[in-house]
This record gives sequence, structure tokens and C-alpha cells, in this order.
Amino acid sequence: MRPWDITAEDDLRRLLNEWDPIGVADDVQDEYDCMLAPLLQRLRSGADRAVIGEFLRHELEDHFGHDPLGLRPDAMAARVIDW
Repeated sequence: MRPWDITAEDDLRRLLNEWDPIGVADDVQDEYDCMLAPLLQRLRSGADRAVIGEFLRHELEDHFGHDPLGLRPDAMAARVIDW
């Protein structure tokens, strides 16, 4: 993750919207904003791919009500870590 700057949230929002696990990002650009602060906090505290992947799976199931199978939260976790 890049050091925090004014564009960190925008960059992470762009990544989440590209992933678009529930298929609404074309219409609702801020749908995944609920994950921005928790993800940034985890990244800043040194969370690894497994921790980020578990967070994304949890959000998909518990917050968005979707089965994470096929939505590839682990692949997205790798993208977030690489970012």
C-alpha cells in the first residue's frame, strides 16, 4: 500500500469498483465505501493477504448478503496488498 495521501481512499475505491463483486459500481460509485476505512486501517497495521481476504469474505457474506464463492475475495486481497 502506498503511504496515506489525499488520493488513498480514491485509489482504493477505484480498486473495489473494478472488482465490483455485487455488480453495481457502474450505477453506484460509493457502494463499497463502507470497506474503505476498515481496509485502510488493516493495511496500515500490516495486515497480510489472509487477513484482508477474510475481511472481504466477511463483508460479502454478512454485509452484502452474497456467497463469496466465485467472487474471488482472495484474488482481490492480493490486489489490495499489491496496491
